[in-house]
This record gives sequence, C-alpha cells and structure tokens, in this order.
Amino acid sequence: MDPIDAAHSVVEEHHPDARAAFLGGSVITDRRTATSDLDIVVLLHGAPAPYRLSLHEDDWPVELLVHTEESWHTFVEREVRNRRSPLMRMCANGVLLFDRDGVGARISAQAKSLAAAGPAPVSVKEIDDGRYALTDLLDDLAGCTDQGERLFICIELARRTAELSLALNSAWNGGGKWLARCLDAAAPGMSARLHNGVRQALAGRASPLVAAVDEVLDQAGGRLWVGYRRSGTP
Repeated sequence: MDPIDAAHSVVEEHHPDARAAFLGGSVITDRRTATSDLDIVVLLHGAPAPYRLSLHEDDWPVELLVHTEESWHTFVEREVRNRRSPLMRMCANGVLLFDRDGVGARISAQAKSLAAAGPAPVSVKEIDDGRYALTDLLDDLAGCTDQGERLFICIELARRTAELSLALNSAWNGGGKWLARCLDAAAPGMSARLHNGVRQALAGRASPLVAAVDEVLDQAGGRLWVGYRRSGTP
C-alpha cells in the first residue's frame, strides 16, 4: 500500500475522530528504504493523548505519536531546548494528511517557523565541555592498545565531533541516521571524513580521524585540557 494511503488507514482505525494528522520521516522522501516506517503524528482534542505506540499495520511498521495541541507544544518546547526535535521535524517536513479544524495548519506553521529559526545559540560552557570531551577521547585513542576499546572510542569521537560541528554551525542536532543527515546539511563533507577516519583508525591508522576531529576543534578554539574546571552543586 502507498505510505500515505497506509497512514490514512492507520489513523482511521485508531483515531477516527482525530483533528489532524501528519506523515513524516524517511518514508516520504527519496531516502525511503525497505525498513522505513510510518511516522504518524496525530492531533486529538484530549485523552488518551499524549502517548506513543509502535505497531504493525498492513505490513508497515508504524510509530504513532498522539498529542493534543497543548501537549505538542509542551513536547516540542522541551525537545527544542535540547537542540533536537523529531516531533517538530515531522510536522515541519511531513505531509499533512488531513486537517478538520485548522489545528494542522497551525502546528505546521509553528513547526516550519521553529525549524527555519534554528536552535538557540550554544553557550561557551557547552562548547568548552565539547572541546574537553574530545581532547580526552583523542588522548584515549593515542594510548589505546585494545581493539575493542578502540572501536568505542572511535564511535564516541565521531558522534561528539558531529554534535560539536552542528552546535558551531547553529544547526539542529539529530540521532542515528539523522545525525549524519543534519551534519551533511550543515558541514558538507565532514560526515564522510569522519566515516573514513573511523574505518582507518580501526585498521590501525588514526591520523585521518584525528585530523577530522581537530578540524572541528580548531573552529571551537582548539583542544582543551589544562585549566578546564567545573563546579558541582554542594
């Protein structure tokens, strides 16, 4: 079944009284794969929203995200503070399946406005935290002799470098495949350099990965170790 038709069918079965619904995610793009699921945001007047449910319908894996208009704003505001909002992205870039009373149009406009504005500027403290973490990981990589440890050091280096690059570029963060996609959009070529660097580091040649990490660190002020200090709560 066509994904849009399938999404309509899912919403009609589970919430025939829904006010509006969106279909988002990879399934509506040219990046759709054989395992892409239906990411459906449903807007209700009230209970049982908010909730999320994973299920299979008509051979489709489905992620059903059910909200009221108020809970949508609450969840998105919380996600936006963390510089990463899948719910906002699904409604900004997704297909509005139907809109019975105008709530879909309001949510779509708000999501598009937030997405275009980008996340709040990252603080100097957060940048320095990222610099310190990457410096520490680079030291771990330089001294690593265990192949299993090297794997996870490299993975952590790639993830944290990507996140720091996105922060420096005032770009939205993402998780999993969306981290790579966000990075491709904000810093073209960096994802490929990190990928190549991790592969080579796991084969025993760390210099390409170190160079990619240092490229981002230099944009933030360089490596940071000596003098880094944080105070805890008494």
